[in-house]
Amino acid sequence: MTPDSPTSSAPTRDARAIEADRRLIALLRAGDSAAYMALVDELGPSMLRLAGQFTSSRAVAEEVVQETWVAVLRGLDRFEGRSSLKTWIFRILVNRAKTRGVRERRTVPFASLADSETGDDFEAVSAEHFLPSTDGRVPNHWAAPLPHWETVPEVATESRETLAVVREAIDALPEMQRTVILLRDVEGWDGPQVSNALEISETNQRVLLHRARSKARAAIERHYSST
Repeated sequence: MTPDSPTSSAPTRDARAIEADRRLIALLRAGDSAAYMALVDELGPSMLRLAGQFTSSRAVAEEVVQETWVAVLRGLDRFEGRSSLKTWIFRILVNRAKTRGVRERRTVPFASLADSETGDDFEAVSAEHFLPSTDGRVPNHWAAPLPHWETVPEVATESRETLAVVREAIDALPEMQRTVILLRDVEGWDGPQVSNALEISETNQRVLLHRARSKARAAIERHYSST
């Protein structure tokens, strides 16, 4: 069972969130089936999408999710609340998914991907796409920010080709980059949540996200320049 200790970069959790977690954990430990099913409904789709990043098929991803819930129920009495319940659950999921993925010989070691902050295969987007460091709003950020991927289906009503390009670009990313952009831009997690769930540093998380967004944006720009 993965310990629920947060990374050193994690901020102090909101008191209301902590209290909500305590109430939910008490219900789960008491065997409240309604609380359990509500949690499954809330987290299940995201868990399945994330497990799918490490496994070879939807069927295997579903098995990983089921195994995770079993582990969660068995480990509730040992959960100390040092991280959020959601982060703890997703950390268990990631550990089980990556183990299954390695067993299927689909992945390279997780740690080697997480620790890779530089690489000759990375092509940065031109500096002209970023705001200057002196910008008073968001220095060094995208001059024209990438949309969150959950908003893309609205654009797809006008251009299904664009949506297909976005999906292909994300699917083609290295595993860790794909996982980080999924959690950040599809699931809407913040940086510390992703770092805690994947057990990587905040620096690694930012680098992986930047690379993923850069490559996705480059693919979209190539698409538009060729049309």
